[in-house]
Amino acid sequence: MLSDIEIAQSNKMLPIVQVAEKIGISQDSLDLYGKYKAKITMAELRNLQNKAKDPSNRGHLILTTAVTPTPAGEGKSTVSIGLGDGLNKIGKKAVIALREPSLGPCFGVKGGACGGGYAQIVPMEEINLHFTGDIHAISIANNLIAAIIDNHIHQGNTLRIDSRTITWKRCVDLNDRALRNIIIGLGGTADGNPREDHFTIAVASELMAIICLSTSISDLKNRISNITIGKTFDKRSVKFGELKCTGAIAALLKDAIRPNLVQTLEENPVFVHGGPFANIAQGTNSINATLSALATGEYVVTEAGFAADLGAEKFMDIKCRIAGISPDVVVIVATVRALKMHGGMAKADLSTPSTQALEKGFENLAVHIENIAKFGVPSVVAINKFVTDTDEELELLKKLCEAKNSRAVICEGWEKGGEGMTELASAVSEIAEKGEAKFHYLYESHLSLADKIRQIAREIYRAKDVDFPPNVLKKLRTYEEEGYKDLPVCIAKTQNSISHDPKLAGAPKDYIFPVRDVQLYSGAGFVVALAGEIMTMPGLPKLPAAMNIDVDDDGNIKGLF
Repeated sequence: MLSDIEIAQSNKMLPIVQVAEKIGISQDSLDLYGKYKAKITMAELRNLQNKAKDPSNRGHLILTTAVTPTPAGEGKSTVSIGLGDGLNKIGKKAVIALREPSLGPCFGVKGGACGGGYAQIVPMEEINLHFTGDIHAISIANNLIAAIIDNHIHQGNTLRIDSRTITWKRCVDLNDRALRNIIIGLGGTADGNPREDHFTIAVASELMAIICLSTSISDLKNRISNITIGKTFDKRSVKFGELKCTGAIAALLKDAIRPNLVQTLEENPVFVHGGPFANIAQGTNSINATLSALATGEYVVTEAGFAADLGAEKFMDIKCRIAGISPDVVVIVATVRALKMHGGMAKADLSTPSTQALEKGFENLAVHIENIAKFGVPSVVAINKFVTDTDEELELLKKLCEAKNSRAVICEGWEKGGEGMTELASAVSEIAEKGEAKFHYLYESHLSLADKIRQIAREIYRAKDVDFPPNVLKKLRTYEEEGYKDLPVCIAKTQNSISHDPKLAGAPKDYIFPVRDVQLYSGAGFVVALAGEIMTMPGLPKLPAAMNIDVDDDGNIKGLF
């Protein structure tokens, strides 16, 4: 059996200018990064945004999410890509909009974000590694902000910034636990002022969120200027714009704000742009990429990171609220294997048929189906089929989904590409064209920040209540007093459970949800609440994926999935 990278490398790609022509984008509207990657120009981006402003010009928006992830794998990206190919197979003009992969998981444990088998985007190894340099640009811009802050303090500190209150963190797009908590400025008076500092992974930085939510250079600059970086000695909040270097940061990001265009193995167009994680950030691709896709396709397939309690909730309550869009259908990806793990079965035993474990584990999927319904959007369950699945298990899963008023469709995109996804494509297009979605947010903007967090914890995570330490409540009240009450909230928590505790599989409920800290992302436009033991800088596993990756003398990469 061929590996994902072997399948991708054996594929013959179409020149990207020909892929762009399929959706009405001319070569003059592209900046080429070789033969198979391109960015759309600012002029073309504005053209597509203007077209997408009129809802009658937009394609149907399909959001792909999943059950709570397990070591058995779910295949959300594979289903998203396969669905796009499947829609094109049945005669629908479909465009896909995905996030960019982070280098952290590529060399760590999770893997890339290019799909798998015969449902992939290409050039796979280039997309998974440096791509067009967007995340590198974000990292450098982020760290330039940090350098400017420390230089201002070193050069006299006319703003009287209290270095103990600085909230801006440095970042790098790798898993490096040793950088979580550091001391900078050691060495002497010429080397800056010593203080505690921190690193986050680049895809969890506020600047990544800003890139994904900005629609123009002016919008980008406004958001950068509004970043809160700390407080003065008399407790006044300081914005980055006060350091008068916003233009320099925007100059580093002028290309990173533009969506990238690549293709599937079946030569269908894919916008890949922005890469925030959904457990520690908002987990959705850029507004610019989604609007570009909506303006060029009859159908747009996009995805949000991890399960519906994370990426999908943030897609609805943050991205849709800011972008003025809403999904017509939500696809929830599940596997028999993953649900049996949620039912208590060990990974080593998953090849053994067990309708009992499947039915028990279905409780996890049932919560996600119920959660999507709370946004007024119909859902379809995509059963990502494995060779070990029995007919009895598959039929039981279908019946369990039907009892929850959600149709389940068996998907074979990994093995058959778009041909294995036509049934799901037909089901999704049928629902979308009926126009049954009555989209609404989970919470209203006028609620207090604490009540917004409670609403998500109770309605989506099934918690009994939220535990707010006094210092967290004080910070939330301060944010509201400073004019940020109407912002949405972005909860950072484990992806391995609906709850805050990664050990609680299945469908936990009636527990206390602990919020240990909150952070104001005034530039991005939301408040982050950190729950449980979540870290914004991951660490490498004992046996990192980096051990399997190599390159030969011709520059061909091996071992990348």
